[in-house]
Amino acid sequence: MRHIDVHKVADQARFNRFHGLVMFWCALIIIFDGYDLAVAGIALPSIMKQMGVQATQAGFMVSSALFGMMFGAIFLGTIADRIGRRWAIVICIALFSVFTAAAGMTNDPVMFSVTRFLAGLGIGGVMPNVVAQMTEYSPRKLRSTMVTLMFSGYAVGGMLAAVLGKGLIESHGWQSVFLAAAAPVVLIPFILKSLPESMPFLLKQGRHDELKAIVARLDPSFKPTAEDRFALPAVDKAADAPVSQLFQDGRGFSTAMFWIAFFMCLFMVYALSSWLTKLMAGAGYSLGSALTFVLTLNFGAMIGAIGGGWLADRFNIKWVLFSMYVLAAVSITLLGVPMPTEALFVVVGLAGASTIGTQIVTYAYAGQFYPMAIRSTGIGFASGVGRSGAILAPIVIGTLVAMALPLQQNFIAIAIPALIAAVAVAMIRHGRSASARAHAAGATAGTAVGTSPAVAITAAK
Repeated sequence: MRHIDVHKVADQARFNRFHGLVMFWCALIIIFDGYDLAVAGIALPSIMKQMGVQATQAGFMVSSALFGMMFGAIFLGTIADRIGRRWAIVICIALFSVFTAAAGMTNDPVMFSVTRFLAGLGIGGVMPNVVAQMTEYSPRKLRSTMVTLMFSGYAVGGMLAAVLGKGLIESHGWQSVFLAAAAPVVLIPFILKSLPESMPFLLKQGRHDELKAIVARLDPSFKPTAEDRFALPAVDKAADAPVSQLFQDGRGFSTAMFWIAFFMCLFMVYALSSWLTKLMAGAGYSLGSALTFVLTLNFGAMIGAIGGGWLADRFNIKWVLFSMYVLAAVSITLLGVPMPTEALFVVVGLAGASTIGTQIVTYAYAGQFYPMAIRSTGIGFASGVGRSGAILAPIVIGTLVAMALPLQQNFIAIAIPALIAAVAVAMIRHGRSASARAHAAGATAGTAVGTSPAVAITAAK
């Protein structure tokens, strides 16, 4: 009889087609998610003009989706550890696709806000699940790179919204960019068929045949037998009350620091996503130029996410993240300083790299910090609590815009949270993370005994 540690299987596997398939689906889902989120900010000037709303009310309209994201991240992130990650992801896709399209068929601020809240449930719920999925199935040596590369699809979605927005809004009205969001619904059957289920969930359900098939795809050298038994390290076993596990084994203080970092970073991300177009238009740029700034912001985000993930796999992810938050404070502050247009595009790109890109690396760090069995719950709660920052951002910045403050003061207000997030990240107890403990345990235990080291098999005595 062989005992197979599925956590070590994923850790020690070499990248192959199976990993590529998981990353493809997760990245595609995040692209759609990023589009659905960015589309409101892209269309905001046109929506305000047609519905006759002022900046403060528009801030509340944008925040309705973010309010839904808070509940979606907590509820749908936590429930995935109970109903399975595939079904949680599919429910989220259905929510954000159908109700983003429905928002494009509304004519008043109240109905727009209601449909965006319902879409927000799916937008917020899908993020912790795809991060947990990608973290679980990535080889340890490539984990940060793969998670951030996958999550860079969020920036691709934002760029897609900006590119489509420039043409569709002018020719077909703001509603058209919302109606286009219904497309991902057709992919649901393919996702259910192709995306693997979470290994701890399969183990808990006793679905060992599916586990054998996944292990064989993770490591093609593995040859399953009828006597194989699968297991998880004690720290990765599912608990009856996973939420309480976020505060056990010395994780409580760091969990609070993650929540602060998520709050501050999401404040910056959604302040820029919601108001950059309007702020730049108010500074004298045309709508087309302002949308180009959004495109640059998201392109920078993609570079920042991939670059941050690459650095995190080679250096301590905690201090890479700290440095990115410091860069965010500097670059956002510079957005309000008069400079040539070419230099401003560079600064906008840096702001995207150090805000949206940094948020993606923060997700990757949270995914590595929590054990496999509570990973969706840990990321979901951090993201959900952080959504309160996302909710406040459009309202706070909308109020500042309504006060007609100088441009630089608006950007300073967005930059201050970066410094607070940097301090919070610096205080995270990295030694308590699941990745640090697994690395220490691996160094102590040495190479696993068995027919294939990559599948971490030990023979039962």
